[in-house]
Amino acid sequence: MFEAVNLQLAAGQLLQIGGKNGAGKSSLLRILAGLARPDEGAVLWQHQPIDDSDFPQNLCFIGHLSGVQPQLTALEHLEFWQAAFGLQPADGYRVLATLGLAGLEDIPCQLLSAGQQRRVSLARLWLTQRLLWILDEPFTALDQSAIVLLQQKFTEHLSRGGAIILTTHQPLTQHFPEAQLLELAYRW
Repeated sequence: MFEAVNLQLAAGQLLQIGGKNGAGKSSLLRILAGLARPDEGAVLWQHQPIDDSDFPQNLCFIGHLSGVQPQLTALEHLEFWQAAFGLQPADGYRVLATLGLAGLEDIPCQLLSAGQQRRVSLARLWLTQRLLWILDEPFTALDQSAIVLLQQKFTEHLSRGGAIILTTHQPLTQHFPEAQLLELAYRW
């Protein structure tokens, strides 16, 4: 996989992790999110191990799978995430309209396209105020207009002092002045 990875991310910064399929990008994200343990070393949040800090309350992780339940509607997903994250109720119809899902709020997600399901999954970014977003292939199945909208959301989040770690095989089309790139080598 990978070894000797040492990185630091500050407020307002974006880190893009690149590499070929199988290079370990998703595995690294899972370690950084606290979903897997590193063989060596530690992941720190504000100079403390993530297990001994308020890291979980500051993290929004979205994996490469959409993570939507097929039988639930888009609106039901938003209501669930608001309750699970302890968020203030938001106007779910407004959030979904922003994401191009107006008129699809009450349709089970199994009837939505892959791109529409991805938009439902990404709606969490419009709901949460968490400081760190870790996103695995967030542009998967999205059309160009959704990619632009998502990158605009990135800019907004970074300008409010948030940070983003993401993987993508697609180039970022917006300029992020504080962006860093970590390229993982394929070792097989």
